[in-house]
Amino acid sequence: MQTSRTFSIHFWINPAKEKKNLSPIYARITVDGKRAELSLKRSISVTYWDSKTKRSKSRTDEGKALNQYLDRVYAKLLDCHKQLIEESKHISARAIKERFLGEDERHKTLMDLVTYHNQNMKSILKPGTLKNYYTTERYIQRFLRNKLRTNDIYLTQLSYNFIIDFEQFLRNGKSINDAQPLKNNGVMKHLERLKKMTKLALRLEWIEKDPFIRYSLKFKKHERSFLNEFELKCIEDAELNKPKHQIARDMFIFACYTGLSYIDVKKLTEDNIVRGIDGNYWIYSKREKTDENLKVPILDKAFEILKKYERLLPKKDYLLPIYSNQKTNDSLKEIAAELKIRKKLSFHVARHTFATTITLSNGVPIETVSKLLGHTKLATTQIYAKVLEQKLSSDMSILRNKLNSIRGNVENINKAEY
Repeated sequence: MQTSRTFSIHFWINPAKEKKNLSPIYARITVDGKRAELSLKRSISVTYWDSKTKRSKSRTDEGKALNQYLDRVYAKLLDCHKQLIEESKHISARAIKERFLGEDERHKTLMDLVTYHNQNMKSILKPGTLKNYYTTERYIQRFLRNKLRTNDIYLTQLSYNFIIDFEQFLRNGKSINDAQPLKNNGVMKHLERLKKMTKLALRLEWIEKDPFIRYSLKFKKHERSFLNEFELKCIEDAELNKPKHQIARDMFIFACYTGLSYIDVKKLTEDNIVRGIDGNYWIYSKREKTDENLKVPILDKAFEILKKYERLLPKKDYLLPIYSNQKTNDSLKEIAAELKIRKKLSFHVARHTFATTITLSNGVPIETVSKLLGHTKLATTQIYAKVLEQKLSSDMSILRNKLNSIRGNVENINKAEY
């Protein structure tokens, strides 16, 4: 336990700042010879100030009330010193002053935490991820304002009850964009971000216990959409009249045969195309989302698309003329409607298609697929990669033939013995 060698509290007035014959009163906190001064927002005439007792010598009710206030300040400052000792905190005049004013870690607020997190994560989190934290911040502000009728709360007020109330507020209220209420996983993502911020508060010692300790995030698993062989070929062979549809289709197909995400396709340059150990062309890059290394062999269909735009766009910074994610997805939806493909088509569907129809269903081991997708955990790949019914049927057909062959051999042996 840390203690200081010297500690004193001293009240004094400053005649230099006298106004209307009244001088402001200050408290001077001294720890080990270092001072911190605190304005008490009270004033007194120099005539009535006792420089020995450091109190008012007036016998009026006003003078008595001032002395009672100074006694309370003195007692509170002593208590702040005691609290810091009991918490094994660094003891200094400034620390005692901040505890008295409610400006130290013990008095940090929820919005202090949110602001601190978002400012300090600018150089760590990707812009898209940080944007989601800003959205969560807006939901927290709305909850505090509409539900709790306040602009902020102390971190010490965070509790299991706060989390449950915030969850229900997210489920039943309007979304930020005035669309439909958030769905379960959207609610869970906001709570997940709040949980990460409270974990930061724990590490900073702004709170002593985790308000999420009894709360479990409950995400619902959804089947990820992907194209089967027939649907993929249908899009590949389609005669599309609009140039924007043709480009969106080509970018989508390129991703289907490489497994690259939208941003990784967009940022592809000539420097990312190299000759591999097998003599074929490969994509050497890093995932924008995770900064993980990517090494993907360029299959023939993807190579055709690269060559196509190499001829059309000889001078450019990037290899492919991809539109914004939103415009590309809008075009893909229009293409799906035109071709009567009853799936919600988006650019990310291409990544799922690569994991399933292109790789897993053709016997590529899931460990290899995980490397191609740039995942650090195999469990992440298992979310993306679904084995097609056709593949399951094919595998079971092979098993059935093997079992029938074994059974037939056994029957022939038995007949020969008789």
